[in-house]
Amino acid sequence: MLVVVTGASTGFGYHISKLLVEHGHKVIGVARREDKLAELKNELKDQFYPLVIDMTELDSIATKLESLPEDFKIDKIDALVNNAGLALGLASADKASLDDWYRMIDTNIKGLVTITHVLLPYFVKNNKGTIINMGSVAGNYPYPGANVYGGTKAFVEQFSLNLRADLAGYNIRVTNIEPGLCGGTEFSLVRFHGDQNKADNVYDGVKALSPEDIANTVDWILALPEHVNVNRIELMPVMQSFNGFNVVKK
Repeated sequence: MLVVVTGASTGFGYHISKLLVEHGHKVIGVARREDKLAELKNELKDQFYPLVIDMTELDSIATKLESLPEDFKIDKIDALVNNAGLALGLASADKASLDDWYRMIDTNIKGLVTITHVLLPYFVKNNKGTIINMGSVAGNYPYPGANVYGGTKAFVEQFSLNLRADLAGYNIRVTNIEPGLCGGTEFSLVRFHGDQNKADNVYDGVKALSPEDIANTVDWILALPEHVNVNRIELMPVMQSFNGFNVVKK
């Protein structure tokens, strides 16, 4: 299977790419950091093709995908893992940075739909393909400070479900993976703009999900029989659960 993995240079994307190659697949790893992709190429060898794309530079996505070499040619792609995404800030909506909001929308929504739009016609023509989108529990459950991040992940969930509605009758699968608290990535470090202490505090005293857990989930979905579609799958660590509604009394 030939799989495109966005956000491949670190975190979920790194572990997804590594596991898929270990299991005999070929991976086109998409990320903006060329040095990180070069390290991954050195590790995964010929089964991995590094493709430098900044997912916010929308015009470059189709051009670069359509210029892939023969062994990784766009019409041979079997699956897309839309993993690239980020959260920025945890301030309340009235104090949040508008630039942070725009960047989350550009990456989590615009980048995701653009690369999906580029590959979908090939999946339809070949009458096969799998799209795995990386959502979040933040798309299902609101929490203070999630504002636009949660909104982008709610979009990803609905986009995934509506893709399935549009693709009924084709052998194309669409899954939304919705992880909860997950450590071992740059997620919180990015969210807190490089503040390592704040990032570490998120996971202090908690056995969080790991990037390997998410990679195993992606691998499992891809290994299912072609007639099986997982619409959405929500994962949380045992130490994370739900909370009651917030009622503010005057």
